[in-house]
Amino acid sequence: DMVGGGFVASLARPGGNTTGFSVLSADLDGKRQEILIEALPEVRRMAVLADFNVTPPQQLQILQDEARSRGVELSIHRVARPEEIAGAIDTAKSSGAAALNVLSSQFLYTNRQIIIERAATLLLPAMYEWPNMAEEGGFVAYGARLAQLFRDIFARQFVKLMQGVKPADIPVEQPTKFELVINLKTAKALGLTVPESLLVRADSVIE
Repeated sequence: DMVGGGFVASLARPGGNTTGFSVLSADLDGKRQEILIEALPEVRRMAVLADFNVTPPQQLQILQDEARSRGVELSIHRVARPEEIAGAIDTAKSSGAAALNVLSSQFLYTNRQIIIERAATLLLPAMYEWPNMAEEGGFVAYGARLAQLFRDIFARQFVKLMQGVKPADIPVEQPTKFELVINLKTAKALGLTVPESLLVRADSVIE
């Protein structure tokens, strides 16, 4: 969130010496939670894995309120170092969580294999930020593709910079395509049956 983070004045007129793209992290964390609840209609207790240094408390409260409105109790587990991740997921599982929403974070993405492997060991279905995380063994993921963002948006902005356009005059762009990827191999290993209504909406199903 480049505006919320104070990097730019607005998306249309960044000002200063910064431009780029915004991946709608906060908005999509809530959307991913909705999808995870839809994938597991019987779930009544879920957990969130959040980056202590990125996700503000007010965003976590919004996620808890939204889960409660769906009849789901949501526990929050914040981590700041790689060595804390496995323990946080263990705590989520032992507290009764039947699903895990892994929130947007570069730190969590960098350590995604720890998360994916621990969730698999604990038979804990998890939702991830980027499509490739489901392709790498995660249960389900929803978001834009990083490669596409760099190929399309970043490349276009870079050309403008090379042409002498000031960053302040290059609008911050947002992705327009989001992919829902469901890994049925992982679902089978977890003993889950994914609702047909969700499968037909998926952009990619890994079998």
